[in-house]
Amino acid sequence: MRAPKASGELVIADRAFSSRLIVGTGKYASHEQTVAAIRESGAEMVTVAVRRVDLDSTNQDSLLAHLSPDEFFILPNTAGCYSAEEAVRYARLGRAAGLSDWVKLEVIGDRDTLLPDVEELLEATRTLVAEGFTVLPYTSDDLITALKLEDAGAAAVMPLASPIGSGLGLLNPVNIRILKSRLDVPMIVDAGVGTASDACLTMEQGVDGILMNTALAAADDPVRMARAMRLAVQAGREAWLAGRMPRREWAVPSSPDEGLPA
Repeated sequence: MRAPKASGELVIADRAFSSRLIVGTGKYASHEQTVAAIRESGAEMVTVAVRRVDLDSTNQDSLLAHLSPDEFFILPNTAGCYSAEEAVRYARLGRAAGLSDWVKLEVIGDRDTLLPDVEELLEATRTLVAEGFTVLPYTSDDLITALKLEDAGAAAVMPLASPIGSGLGLLNPVNIRILKSRLDVPMIVDAGVGTASDACLTMEQGVDGILMNTALAAADDPVRMARAMRLAVQAGREAWLAGRMPRREWAVPSSPDEGLPA
């Protein structure tokens, strides 16, 4: 794994973010709770599903009426799309509605596991990059796919920790470290983080950030969980930068023996 230079900001394409936590906006009890949790998380980038929100921000019943672009960077996503054609269509719709020319690209291949269809994902990435989009694709933790997405022009690669909404945490830390060691673009772990310890462990792999939704929205207290996740992401990043002590199978005393009375 590449040695870190400094903690710094998360830089994707031409934009810098002080927070390494990105959050979604689905499944909350109310728009008010959504905004309160996002603010407590410290996230600056917020994803919204183009297929599932009212794109008219003047309608007070629309989530977008509660998310000020002066406060949050809105990242449209193509959640619920099952083909490259469909995903490209919704990305274009989000841009036409004035949301952004950035897109969190999802092309799902299986309805039960919500795992991505990597062939369709690559096709959609190439199309959208050619149209001037900044593309952040959600993908598997497969190295070859990740490298192909980077080669296709993805501004960041977003492998899953575990299936969407599962809360199982990071299942394959070795795969994640391998991907991070080989990619030149930022790597944001997306999906599967369930609680603060999951977030901390994930950041300790050296990844650039985490995207989460259900872990906050499905918590008994989403706002408090958002605060916990903010702190966990910060702690995990700092621990990785600090460099952990080596693991040993034997004890090593904390105090040296030298200089002790005979």
